[in-house]
Amino acid sequence: MKNIIDIQNLNFGFSKHKPILKDLTFSVPKGSIFGFLGANGAGKSTMMKLLLGNIPDGSNSFTIFNQNSSEFYPDGFNKIGSLIDSPALYDHLSGWDNLLIVSRLRDLPGAECERVLTLVGLWESRNMKVKKYSLGMKQRLGIAITLLGESELLVLDEPVNGLDPGGMVEIRKLLMELNKKHGITIFISSHLLQEIEKMITHLAIISHGEIKFTGSMEDLEKQYMHQYITVGLFNASKFVNEVPERYSPRIVDTNTIELKVASKKEVANIVSGLVGKGAEVFGIINGGGLEDWFMEITKY
Repeated sequence: MKNIIDIQNLNFGFSKHKPILKDLTFSVPKGSIFGFLGANGAGKSTMMKLLLGNIPDGSNSFTIFNQNSSEFYPDGFNKIGSLIDSPALYDHLSGWDNLLIVSRLRDLPGAECERVLTLVGLWESRNMKVKKYSLGMKQRLGIAITLLGESELLVLDEPVNGLDPGGMVEIRKLLMELNKKHGITIFISSHLLQEIEKMITHLAIISHGEIKFTGSMEDLEKQYMHQYITVGLFNASKFVNEVPERYSPRIVDTNTIELKVASKKEVANIVSGLVGKGAEVFGIINGGGLEDWFMEITKY
């Protein structure tokens, strides 16, 4: 199976006169961390609710695991774990008891609770009352619940929203580990672009209910990374002529050169060449990135 999710020409609205999703077409490759990115109100949560069957898809415009939603659910929930907004937890119970309740409802063995708590790094805190958990720990516990039953796909709506920087790093590392070590495909929505850029492999950008870009991060970089960067190095005037003219090198000040590049590979090659000529490079400031590209893609 090449794609876990395939969406073709999906239109949806609660009213015929106010469409929320307009002709959406994109695919989520198996084994990817797929970012579904857009501003608040762009249609992200509506799309996720359609995917999970919370809102009926009368048009059969998408498939999950090669089945349309009416065929896939309810048995398909054994393959999918989802976390929309913040997890619903019993604060007066321990992390272990929260998991035990869900596992019994799903007729899963208690060993599943141990497995998922270990995966998310909460085994040592399993007996602590959830009300004493930090926000990051609660989010990890919510993800543990989504992993019960060995889910192959996680659908996560804004999983780092409201977390402090340390909590964001915890969740990012956890999701990347689940993806790389356990082969779990992750479909994640977010408007926190600087954080999401560090983990996703593929993405779709939605604005006002329409897909403005879809593809891999490499595709996005190739299409939009024609940008200026600044390289910090000592004695810039000595080394500016060592940079090929196609990069439009320009001295900014005594210790800074500005260059126009089209890829991260070009940046690496330029810096390697400068160091090979004896330059002492102490910094690179990137003039672009997902946040800048997002603003350019969605400005119309």
